[in-house]
Amino acid sequence: MISIIIPTLNEATHLPALLHYLKRVPFNQFITEIIVSDGNSTDNTIQVAEDFGIRSVKVNTSSRALQMNEAARIARGQILYFLHVDSFPPKDFANEIIRHIENGCSSGCFRMQFDHQHWFLKLNAWFTRFNIDLFRFGDQSLFISRDLFFSIGQFREDHLLLEDQEIINRIRKTGHFQVIPRYITTSARKYLHIGIYKLQAIYFYLNTLYQFGIDQPRLEKKYRQLIIKSIGR
Repeated sequence: MISIIIPTLNEATHLPALLHYLKRVPFNQFITEIIVSDGNSTDNTIQVAEDFGIRSVKVNTSSRALQMNEAARIARGQILYFLHVDSFPPKDFANEIIRHIENGCSSGCFRMQFDHQHWFLKLNAWFTRFNIDLFRFGDQSLFISRDLFFSIGQFREDHLLLEDQEIINRIRKTGHFQVIPRYITTSARKYLHIGIYKLQAIYFYLNTLYQFGIDQPRLEKKYRQLIIKSIGR
């Protein structure tokens, strides 16, 4: 019933850990397929997926929104689960998603925690329990029924950044979005590389620009200047 969609860009180093994890979780009978949607990586990300026997689609763009939409179009599952490569959902995530879908919740995400115990990261993650757009992060993953996903127009492909927040805003208007009180564990590698407070300040700055209507090309330019040059996507 569930198609797991993982957007990637030069993630050959980190992808194997997630695929190993997903292959071993319980309630595997609910997982129809895993699709790696690759944004024209220059490393062997696609080869890693093939070595695991995972479906893959290659998109000639680094736009995560377009990558996820392309994978959604070929997905066979009735439920789409968008998952970042450095985020590990709770082991029984498939059962939790099915349970919430059966109870009438056609979309949602998990609370988030980092794989590092710094107090600021713990505080940052604590706020993800609230069902408020300000505290929604792509690393929390997103499950959504296929019908709802296509009825609201998919991810906006003109969004180069913050496509997760944008689509959740539209989903919430349908009244079918819920934060499951279980934890997805995401990597703190970007925070540790750039600096915890510095990276959070950058994210706050970019989000503020977005809220004030700065166009996507200029927003992406700022993102590349502040983050990409330091660590990559």
